[in-house]
Amino acid sequence: MKLLPLIGSLLMAVFVIGGAVLFGRVDAVPLVSAPGGNVSIEAGTQVIAIKAKGGYSPTVTSAKAGMPTILRVQTEGTYDCSSAIRIPSLGYSKTLEATGVVDVSIPPQKAGSTLQGVCAMGMYSFQIQFEV
Repeated sequence: MKLLPLIGSLLMAVFVIGGAVLFGRVDAVPLVSAPGGNVSIEAGTQVIAIKAKGGYSPTVTSAKAGMPTILRVQTEGTYDCSSAIRIPSLGYSKTLEATGVVDVSIPPQKAGSTLQGVCAMGMYSFQIQFEV
């Protein structure tokens, strides 16, 4: 019965490949916010919500240029380097609580500009692209 070992090998290959797809690094693919997905307007101020845990989500956000903005960073059991956030162009650097919410004020940005944020080690990053 040579067929049985062949079937076993095929099933093992499916399991290994399926496991790699299922448990692979999906954070390597940038998560781009859908229009309005993580951006809202509260009392005339644009609020951009991102999550920090094992990186930042979404990694790319489109926002409206020319208006005051708050970056709202949420952590939930975050103990990795994404809990220490830096936004070099704003001179902002802060170690976040493991669980909580921090608001970062961002002055109005010009259309076409991009604000870059990174973790303490430079491993994880996020971008806010300001458009008309």
